[in-house]
Amino acid sequence: MDSAALPTTDYDIIVIGGGIAGVSIAYELAENHSVAVVERESTLAYHTTGRSAATFLESYGNATVRALTHAGRGFFVSPPDFVDAPLVSDLPLLIVATEDEAPTLRDLYRTVGGRSGPVAAADTTIELIDGADAEALNPLLRPGYTDLAMVDFGSLELDVHGLHQGYLRGLRRRGGAVLKSTGIVAAHRDRSAWVLHDRRGDEVRARTVVNAAGAWCDEVARLFGAAPIGIRPLRRTAFMVSGPSVMPAGSATARRTMTMSASEDFYFKPDGAGFLCSPAEETLQPPSDARPDDLEIARAIDRLNEATLLQVRSVATSWAGLRSFTADRTPVVGPDPAVDGLFWFAGQGGYGIQMAPALARAGAALADRGELPRDLRDLGVTATVLAPSRPALAA
Repeated sequence: MDSAALPTTDYDIIVIGGGIAGVSIAYELAENHSVAVVERESTLAYHTTGRSAATFLESYGNATVRALTHAGRGFFVSPPDFVDAPLVSDLPLLIVATEDEAPTLRDLYRTVGGRSGPVAAADTTIELIDGADAEALNPLLRPGYTDLAMVDFGSLELDVHGLHQGYLRGLRRRGGAVLKSTGIVAAHRDRSAWVLHDRRGDEVRARTVVNAAGAWCDEVARLFGAAPIGIRPLRRTAFMVSGPSVMPAGSATARRTMTMSASEDFYFKPDGAGFLCSPAEETLQPPSDARPDDLEIARAIDRLNEATLLQVRSVATSWAGLRSFTADRTPVVGPDPAVDGLFWFAGQGGYGIQMAPALARAGAALADRGELPRDLRDLGVTATVLAPSRPALAA
């Protein structure tokens, strides 16, 4: 069921937000509950999800993020039947460092490339290589630029649209509803249920409301009388460029890679006939329809031309999205400590796509049973680390 109007209807659970966070947890919850996703835009995934250059990087993020990412690999590699097409393709992550950046990269390798801890495996896909091997892996690197590199051969490129549409298809199979163009402007408690009012004056009721509104999570929380958790919407710009007129020797047989600087001030990866690039900036701004920053694009072009043979002179197209982080850069999943019937599913930051399968299972399990699935607990993920009441959010 899709609707542009909000009928007066009762549901067990309303999920606010139609991005990947909202539709994934709605799918999981719909196994045992009547569920509706409420989205204020006329198009789902209009903001961050729809603008994501998504990759699956198990070496990305803090320990909790990496564990949740690792737990979702099986879903992406062998997706369930509600997903139409393959979701992944091979795309190793190559992080390159100059001599000055090399110590930073060695520290990162010690954190993510070791063979200890719940996520590590004896056949780890992460290696340190020298500059010459990095240039062989990606011949677009400028010769002599790279002193040291780290490569993760287990990284993947993700089909964001296919993932989002798959979750929507699964939600509908389970009887879930999708209510678009529905901006919630007020809410009040009526006995054991929430009554939500939209901007047209219509209303809908639910026993539980899941706040999966991305950059707008704190604004949504205030409608329910809940304290904000300190969401920080950080803008990230991306842009497309064409390749050099003459490709370097070895390009035809080299592996496709996503290549990033150790200082995280640029990345680029092949995309069709061109390259998707980013300054990888994190600029705080209010929740909004984010716009690309021309100065950041110019800075990234300078860095790309310094480090690579891309010979960037112009930009074909550009866009931006907001990545919503908490103070400790860890998702917030769990019941609000002070407001009955409000459940947080927020703060996915720049990891929301790759964490989606595991995080959605975590959220549904905590909402239903108050306990995480066993496989996530075995990886070191705890309800306390995800809880909206954790001390790091009170700072």
